[in-house]
Amino acid sequence: MPHSKRKTRWYRGSRYHGWGQVGQHRKSGGRGGFGRAGYKKHKWFYVLKYEPDHFGRHGFVSRFPEKKTINVGDLEKYMDKVEDGVLNLDKLGFDKLIGKGKLKTPIKIVVRAASEKAIRKVEEAGGEVVLIE
Repeated sequence: MPHSKRKTRWYRGSRYHGWGQVGQHRKSGGRGGFGRAGYKKHKWFYVLKYEPDHFGRHGFVSRFPEKKTINVGDLEKYMDKVEDGVLNLDKLGFDKLIGKGKLKTPIKIVVRAASEKAIRKVEEAGGEVVLIE
């Protein structure tokens, strides 16, 4: 479009350029508010179209990740992972051995942490718990 035919050229000298005297087309009311104002009201269709994940919870990363634990009674399931009479729970992804259940077979267990009750139960069955740092 030639420069002389543009709308701004017609309005040179007209002060308001067709928007009226009392501040239309100037402040935030003309655009429906500042920023994301109106996202639940008059800008709702914009949210649906361009920012569908704007509202709601999206999770977080915990500063205190949970330790993966295993009960003494559940060790029987992992007897096929025993190498040279040693069950390495650290390699299996477990952080702590806790004392629920009973152990029937004597076995040496390597783990990062264990409760007193778990250590006692393993030793009663004739096994041993080795704690690694």
